[in-house]
Amino acid sequence: MSGEYKQHYNEFKQNPAAFWLSQSKRLPWYQAPETAYTQDENGLYHWYADGQLNSCFLAVDQHVIAGHGDETALIYDSPVTNTARSYSYFELQQEVAKFAGVMQSLGVTKGDRVVIYMPMIPEAVIGMLACARIGAIHSVVFGGFAAHELAVRIDDAKPKLVLSASCGVEVNTVIEYKELLDNALESASYKVENCIIYQREQVTAPLMPERDIDWAVAMQTATGVDPIPVSGDHPLYILYTSGTTGTPKGVVRENGGHAVAMHYSMETVYGMKPGDVFWTASDIGWVVGHSYIVYAPLMYRCATILFEGKPVRTPDASAFWRVVEQYKVTALFSAPTAFRAIKKEDPNADGFKQYDTSSLKRLFLAGERLDPPTYDWLKEKTGLPVLDHWWQTETGWAIACNPVGIEHLPTKAGSSTVATPGFDVRILDMNGDECAPNEQGAVVIKLPLPPGCLPTIWQNTERFKAGYLSEYDGYYLSGDGGYIDDEGYLFIMGRTDDVINVAGHRLSTGEMEEIVAAHPAVAECAVFGVNDALKGQNPMAMVVLKNDFHGSHKEVEQQLVQTVRNQIGAIACLKNIMCVERLPKTRSGKILRKNLRQLIDGEELQIPSTIDDPSIFEELTLQLAENKI
Repeated sequence: MSGEYKQHYNEFKQNPAAFWLSQSKRLPWYQAPETAYTQDENGLYHWYADGQLNSCFLAVDQHVIAGHGDETALIYDSPVTNTARSYSYFELQQEVAKFAGVMQSLGVTKGDRVVIYMPMIPEAVIGMLACARIGAIHSVVFGGFAAHELAVRIDDAKPKLVLSASCGVEVNTVIEYKELLDNALESASYKVENCIIYQREQVTAPLMPERDIDWAVAMQTATGVDPIPVSGDHPLYILYTSGTTGTPKGVVRENGGHAVAMHYSMETVYGMKPGDVFWTASDIGWVVGHSYIVYAPLMYRCATILFEGKPVRTPDASAFWRVVEQYKVTALFSAPTAFRAIKKEDPNADGFKQYDTSSLKRLFLAGERLDPPTYDWLKEKTGLPVLDHWWQTETGWAIACNPVGIEHLPTKAGSSTVATPGFDVRILDMNGDECAPNEQGAVVIKLPLPPGCLPTIWQNTERFKAGYLSEYDGYYLSGDGGYIDDEGYLFIMGRTDDVINVAGHRLSTGEMEEIVAAHPAVAECAVFGVNDALKGQNPMAMVVLKNDFHGSHKEVEQQLVQTVRNQIGAIACLKNIMCVERLPKTRSGKILRKNLRQLIDGEELQIPSTIDDPSIFEELTLQLAENKI
């Protein structure tokens, strides 16, 4: 590994506090911080607590003041409603300031929580920024979540106000949000004072006179308000991660560290320049949407795209490439599952050839492991740099990446490249000792975590410490397993509970998935361990075949068994392979391997609230019965 990245990373390693104080100078603070991080009475770290800033000011006002008000800030593209519009930085500032005034008039003040339960429309972004403008703490709940799950989050966050819309629009269906919201508010123990409802033309929802306020009506008489300075350690938002049971886990993000990390990452991780068009094809309900649809691109003065559609079926598998051509997108960031869906429906990438994508410089993938076959397919079909990077809801930005803003390193299929400056990544064995190069173990990060990462769980410090800090003293436990090779490249092999024990041998299901996914007929797959009376566990694979494959399923299954045996050895013992129409996933595209294991083992299904379509388990149960598994 050559010089620039190494020099930059070593600068961080030698003095993390000085490094991050230097990076904080990227931003216009009301009061610049003099201390990088402090520890509270629980031993938890907080960044820039003595600084004063406002995240909304950084996202919109500073650019208007600097003379960039006419530049495009937000592009809304909705193939599901056949509408599109864009906002300049000045227009966005005006809308946000007015909506912040609406919230203030309802008694929302600094530190109050606001739950946002909205589809992918500009008003959702305006609501988030308006909260930041007045120091309120927003908690976005994925639009269309079940009423019970929304109620649980309302009870945990205790919001002063809920922002919602009359409906969400999906492919061939309309989801009436207001009915779900009303049911959630009725069942929640905590009683919300007011709701502001944005009425969409597809459905007009009846409003409750004492509680509900029409968004458009409120905005007609609204007066804009200025940003309110907050301390660097003041919470910006709470984002709930999916849990199967019990109280949801609210990841807290603080203003100061978040702003510094977002600005730094747009340059270092994504290689962007102010004025570029950055498209994150995700949802604001996820951390990816918070970080890279809303805050980071706007803070860095890029145009950001809010896409209300899907990679396929809006209208077809060329949707992404149409958006790239239409808005001259510089960089596209999505999840591997999106591109696997495109590959399944358009294996030869004919859609890509239809459009002028010459503006596109790089493809970024994260959210789940980028399997080498998808990586290879994208590289071959697009000719673009395909950059895997690894991060979590908890960290808010990339733990490992190809740091193209510093130095574009050679890529390796299956690797998210190297640790991002700020993250001191180690691989530890079960005893807490550091693993040798190429030896798999638990992936951990030496404390303190860098700016932008969670300082705690909302109102649950003990849960934070027990879940993340207790396994290895002085380290954050990522929950992922992997290894670092002899060149310093990090390979994430999957969650540590995806390592299975076959007759005393610890085997990585991620490694088997690589082999299975490489078969030319396979679009995507999941390998997971199931109980075995003799060996403890055995691997099983569920495989989705490409649309243009019309051969024998049985033949593919036999070939896969033999290939895994040849490449890993007989001990891998992958004999159970089943071709299925689709795999169970969360809305963000993560395959629910744990639930597949529970299904096969006959355990009670603990399905996460973020599942895309619960009915899939009925389909799989019938298919398992037909296959006598």
